[in-house]
Amino acid sequence: MFKYPSYWYIDYLFLGDYVDRGQHSLETITLLLALKIEYPENVHLIRGNHEAADINALFGFRIECVERMGESDGIWAWTRFNQLFNYLPLAALIEKKIICMHGGIGRSINLVEQIEKLERPITMDAGSIVLMDLLWSDPTENDSIEGLRPNARGPGLVTFGPDRVTDFCKRNKLQLIIRAHECVMDGFERFAQGQLITLFSATNYCGTANNAGAILVVGRGLVVVPKLIHPLPPPLQSPETSPEHVIDDTWMQELNIQRPQTPTRGRPQPDHDRSSLAYI
Repeated sequence: MFKYPSYWYIDYLFLGDYVDRGQHSLETITLLLALKIEYPENVHLIRGNHEAADINALFGFRIECVERMGESDGIWAWTRFNQLFNYLPLAALIEKKIICMHGGIGRSINLVEQIEKLERPITMDAGSIVLMDLLWSDPTENDSIEGLRPNARGPGLVTFGPDRVTDFCKRNKLQLIIRAHECVMDGFERFAQGQLITLFSATNYCGTANNAGAILVVGRGLVVVPKLIHPLPPPLQSPETSPEHVIDDTWMQELNIQRPQTPTRGRPQPDHDRSSLAYI
């Protein structure tokens, strides 16, 4: 997609969780990093909550590295990847009007400057509430639920209502928040009367959700157009689905059974430096 001159002016922004989302985490993160090296001005990667050693040690990336590379090389690669993750930006600002992050604004983030002040590298044990909100918080179930509520993901985490979104956008003169972090069945979902969009690009999440994925195209005038990615039908018998190959992949099947997947968000019910902010 980058080899034609007409694409040189296009920016590609990815919203995190490059690992732990299937049995090809190594290929995914390696490809993205290769693209970042080759096209540093066009490819932008921000951090998700799974770009953290304590999380991806439990949810599959560490095991994948060891199973595919051996104990010594696997642990070395896993450690190096996680060192790199500590340097990823935590949010991106598009034309000073659209802010993109993995999780949300949570309880603590009222100003964009709070994100800018987080210096990289930063680890999850830094104890920053702003960091936790950016990577872990979610919108409430629908626009009728305002304020802050406990988040089922775990203690200390919150969901935030449409009133928080409206106030944040007004304070910072923003028109839109784009975030990821939750599987939405149609690939994207609007919240707070369109001031926030949840975006999820992985189709058929964990092989069971049968959800569509989506990308968002931000065009002239900052008009946002979603493009859907529909899940593929199950493949016919092939080398990758042969009994021999299935046996080789039992480590991933067992891991998928043991680990809790990120809850699928249901359809809404009727009613330039070390700063952690990237500029696009």
